[in-house]
Amino acid sequence: MRIGAIFPQTEIGNDPGAIRAYAQAVEGMGFAHLLAYDHVLGAGTRNRPDWSGPYTSETAFHEIFVLFGFLAAVTQRVELVTDVVILPQRQTALVAKQAAEIDVLSGGRLRLGVGIGWNAVEYEALNEDFSNRGARSEEQIAVLRALWTESVVDYAGRWHRIPEAGIKPLPVQRPIPVWIGGTADAVLRRIARIGDGWFPQQPPDDAMRARLERLRADTIAAGRPGDAVGIEARLSLAQVPEPDWPRLAASWRTLGATYLGINTMGIGCATVDDHLAALRRAKDAIGG
Repeated sequence: MRIGAIFPQTEIGNDPGAIRAYAQAVEGMGFAHLLAYDHVLGAGTRNRPDWSGPYTSETAFHEIFVLFGFLAAVTQRVELVTDVVILPQRQTALVAKQAAEIDVLSGGRLRLGVGIGWNAVEYEALNEDFSNRGARSEEQIAVLRALWTESVVDYAGRWHRIPEAGIKPLPVQRPIPVWIGGTADAVLRRIARIGDGWFPQQPPDDAMRARLERLRADTIAAGRPGDAVGIEARLSLAQVPEPDWPRLAASWRTLGATYLGINTMGIGCATVDDHLAALRRAKDAIGG
């Protein structure tokens, strides 16, 4: 199980020097990957008194593709992971182009996590349809993989028409790995059929064991090896008492997780150094 760091999107601030220092320190500490969350817009709450989403217009998010272009230039080895790009609220060909460019500039270090999101306000503001986002995302993944592996693509689907066109440069990885986030049963079936990996958001308990067993069975039923789907687990330090960090990591290892990301947001870190100190303490505790 490879250990990574989760970029503190909402807390790191806007100083590019601090962002560079954080990424380089994460790489220097030996973390395998650096993962970042994604949102384009946040909902204003003044006229939404019943808003229950975890983020609002007051929550800071660096644009993920631009951020990764920057991080590709200031790091050398660490894998860059999106968890997750909200794919159906974006133009597919543009995502393919942006992801390919990051993969080229980083020397093949991108792992593209995608999902369908939960924020209908964001979809409306980006002029995309919230209601069909699940089914549309499957076609989007097929289009991404075609654009990453073929110099010219001629594609006619339900939502996409590419009339003999392509992107250049193509990515280093052909195709870039596509991991999928989500918890619904339909998402798990989609991952079993077409995903390279899954970002689960539940603890490593008996219910998760059962879900993973079902995922592996569905993967085999789809004609793929049972271990074809990787698992990226999460350790959120704000939600797990420090004495339990080693136990949680050990439980994920037992369940066959291939990656574990450490999230330092929400524990009161005031500076980049605070986030890095928390990462170092967690990494030492879990034996990363």
